[in-house]
Amino acid sequence: MSPYIEINDQIRSHIRGSDGRNVDIRVIFRKDAKINADDLSFLNSLKMKHIFTCKDLHAKCYLNENTAIITSMNLYDYSQTHNREIGIKVDNKEDPVLYKEIYDEIISITGVSETFQYEVKKVESEPSKEFRKQTQSVSGKNAGFCIRCRVPMGLNPNKPLCSNCYPIWANFSNQDYEEKYCHICGKSSTQSYGNPVCNNCQKKLK
Repeated sequence: MSPYIEINDQIRSHIRGSDGRNVDIRVIFRKDAKINADDLSFLNSLKMKHIFTCKDLHAKCYLNENTAIITSMNLYDYSQTHNREIGIKVDNKEDPVLYKEIYDEIISITGVSETFQYEVKKVESEPSKEFRKQTQSVSGKNAGFCIRCRVPMGLNPNKPLCSNCYPIWANFSNQDYEEKYCHICGKSSTQSYGNPVCNNCQKKLK
């Protein structure tokens, strides 16, 4: 649990090792924190991960089934190499009462946190060859685009996600979750499942 995250290579190696042993890995960071795409990609590559965001999170705690560390240090590379930090270590065997209080608080914070919807935005200067090829196969008045990945698909503002992206969205079914493209023109635009059409295309429809 750390409001801000920037994972160095050494910690990544330890995390990968735990993931390889099928250890349940849970990460909680601040909801408005800016996590770089490389760290998000690393976390998403773990098979045993559960990632959460928590509004106004300021606590820093690192815990497993044996030990809890409460500290001033974020899981942030700069903090680990430049800042003067301090913390306390609590061993479950030596002080099970205190360890359980820490554990229960972690569970409480997890309970009010939101499951993180992983997404890394990739900006292309021009459509890829595969995209142009797919575009040629869908044309006419019934042509539309997936609002998440921009793959050409049938036009249906009530179902503006392709068959690959819809199951991911359906896990959370957040009508207001920000997507990346207009369902009609396919241009970059902040849309959502509940509002899949950009303003320009809305005007044309009217």
